[in-house]
Amino acid sequence: MSTSFRKHDLPDHIEQLAHDVIGAAIEVHRELGPGLLESVYEQALLHELNLRNIHAQSQVEIAVIYKDAVIKGQRIDLLIENTIVVELKSIAQLTDIHKAQLLSYLRAGRFPLGILINFNTKLLRDATHRVLNERAIPASKEPASSPSRSSRSNQDTTC
Repeated sequence: MSTSFRKHDLPDHIEQLAHDVIGAAIEVHRELGPGLLESVYEQALLHELNLRNIHAQSQVEIAVIYKDAVIKGQRIDLLIENTIVVELKSIAQLTDIHKAQLLSYLRAGRFPLGILINFNTKLLRDATHRVLNERAIPASKEPASSPSRSSRSNQDTTC
């Protein structure tokens, strides 16, 4: 993983969507505060996104391909408009393994952006991390129907 992430690497519609999702998460945290179960935050965020007319799915199964075999069993907490993966936590502290878990989801589904959010904190902005899958950044700045692979880079970045 690299730290060369630049916001302008993503199309504007994905940046705006990420901004809206983080805003919804901040609203949930403002209302509920820290200390609840991850599943409570997931349902509350799903409701808040719905109120904002942002399409989100919860507990989306994602398969991993291993030597031509489809391995099932992983689930994404929230998939936002088939573009952004949101991984929620309610733990004492995030570690690198949580970012690696999110990156594996991004790679498996070829999604361009992931947002890792830990609700067990006083200030949500201090526990929100973006993970970029440069392999899946749409080549065009226009909205795409589904994420596509970019030939610009094979690196993945976090910020």
